[in-house]
Amino acid sequence: MAARDSQAGDRSRSGRDRILDAAYGLFSRAGVRAIGVDTITAEADVAKMTLYRNFASKNDLALAFLAQREERWTRGWVQAEALSRAATPAGQLLAIFEIFSEWFAREDFEGCAFITSLLEFEDPAEPVRGACVTHLANIRAFIGELATAARVEDPERFAAQWHILMKGSIVAAHEGDADAAMKARELGLLLLAREGAALPA
Repeated sequence: MAARDSQAGDRSRSGRDRILDAAYGLFSRAGVRAIGVDTITAEADVAKMTLYRNFASKNDLALAFLAQREERWTRGWVQAEALSRAATPAGQLLAIFEIFSEWFAREDFEGCAFITSLLEFEDPAEPVRGACVTHLANIRAFIGELATAARVEDPERFAAQWHILMKGSIVAAHEGDADAAMKARELGLLLLAREGAALPA
């Protein structure tokens, strides 16, 4: 996935940037609730006061992390790679699973931070949960745009189905299924064929 900035020993960067970079790596791998403020400040090499000067609470930091995750992971990696790997909407949709297959094979595969955080915060009124719901909806919106371009009859329903394949493959990869993305791709081909979309050769 998109490369993370190295923060080790980089005192030239602002305290806020170092905190956010540290949180990005820690939250991505372990979730929000499993990581304490002390761990974040130690990783960022800043005082706890610096964290609270830049973020009112750990949950505010989590919101900033999720926004950055969308920028780096959703837009900067999944969407950008899918669009660059294929010329047709159907090919771009299928490319998502090819990208995922490479991601699942990485030693630093960490899963979907939006799903992880969503499951950690059960209260619908919790801002972190709300942010996860929004970020996941933004992924479906991108899928819906590709589905519309592929002339799918009901792009919103199709996007929901495709997103279920994406999320399911991530969970299966966590279980140890190294072929989860390609299995999801096979189901994606069936969905596209049902819609009469032009499939890549």
